[in-house]
Amino acid sequence: MKTAILKRRWVRVTLVVALVLLAVLAPLELVPYANYQLTMVAVMAVAILGLNIITGYTGQISLGQSAFLGLGAYVTAYGVTEGWPIALVFILSAVIPGTVGLLIALPAVRLKGASIAMVTISLPIIADPLAKRLSDVTGGSAGITVQWMSAPTWSGLADDQWRYYIVGAIAAVFFVLGWNLTRGRIGRAFAIVRDNEAVATSMGISSYKYKVLAFTIASVYGGVAGFLYLAAVQYMSPATLSFIVAINLLAAMIIGGSASIFGSLLGGVFYVFIPVVAGQIDPSHTPIIYGAALLLILFLVPGGLVTLPRVLRRLLGKRTGRQDSSRATSGSPAESSTRQVQP
Repeated sequence: MKTAILKRRWVRVTLVVALVLLAVLAPLELVPYANYQLTMVAVMAVAILGLNIITGYTGQISLGQSAFLGLGAYVTAYGVTEGWPIALVFILSAVIPGTVGLLIALPAVRLKGASIAMVTISLPIIADPLAKRLSDVTGGSAGITVQWMSAPTWSGLADDQWRYYIVGAIAAVFFVLGWNLTRGRIGRAFAIVRDNEAVATSMGISSYKYKVLAFTIASVYGGVAGFLYLAAVQYMSPATLSFIVAINLLAAMIIGGSASIFGSLLGGVFYVFIPVVAGQIDPSHTPIIYGAALLLILFLVPGGLVTLPRVLRRLLGKRTGRQDSSRATSGSPAESSTRQVQP
C-alpha cells in the first residue's frame, strides 16, 4: 500500500517538474504569437482561480469577475501612464479592486441563492458604460493603449518572452498562495460553509465572515489578472468588462474543474485556445463550435477537465473487469466439456 502511494507521489512530482521545465524553456523556441497565447493562459487562469475561490470553494455564484479584471487593468493603465513605480501600480491594481469587492460583499453576501448572483451580474453591466463615460481616464469606447514592460537589454530576451516570464512568475506566486489558502484552515472553513451553513454555524464558523473574505480574495485575484492582462495585451477597452467576458470566465471555471487549483489552469487553457481552434476550423461559426465544445466536455466530463484521468481510469477499470468476468465464466471448450463429465 505504501509502495503504491509513494509511486503515485513520485509520478506526480515527476510530472510537475516536467511541466515546469517545459513552461520555462518553451518560450525560447516558440514564435511571438504562441508566447502571447501562453501568457494569456496565465492571465485568465489567475482570474478564473479567483472566481473558483468564491464560486467553487465557497459556493457563492459570482458573475462579476470581469469587472474586477477591468478595474485592475484600468488602474494599471492610469498608473503606468502617470509614471508611478511599477511596484506601487501592482499593489494598487490588487488593493483597489479588493476594496471595491469588500464594500460590495458586506451587504451582498447576506442575500441567498439567485439574489447574490443578480448583484454580481450588475457589476459588468454597470462597469461597461461607466468606462465609456470616463473617457479622460479610460479612453472611452476606443480604449487606451499603454506601451510598457519591454524587455531590458541585459535580459537578452524579446519583449514577448520577457512578458511571458514576468506574467508567468506572478501567476505562479498567486497559484501557490491559492493552493496554501484552500488547503489550510481558511479553505476548510470555505468548504464547510459551501456544503452546509447550519453545520458551519454549529462549529462556530461565521458563514458571513468567510463569504465576505472569499469575495474579497476573488476581487483581489481579478485585479491582479487585470494588471497581467495589460502587461500581455498592452491595450484595454470597456469590452473586457462586459457581461459576456464574465460568462466566459464562469464557463471556463466549470470546464476546468470547480474547486480545483489545477482546474483553474485548465480553464485558462480552455478560455484562450478553444476560440482559436474554433476560428481556425470555421471563423464564421466560431460561437457555434465554441458552444458545441462546451457542451461536449460537460457531457463527457461533468466534473471538469481536471477529472478526466479519473474518468478514464474508471472506464478502463470497468472494461477490464468485464473482460476478466467474461473469461472466468466462459472458459475454454475443453474445460467446459471436462466440467460437464465430472460427477
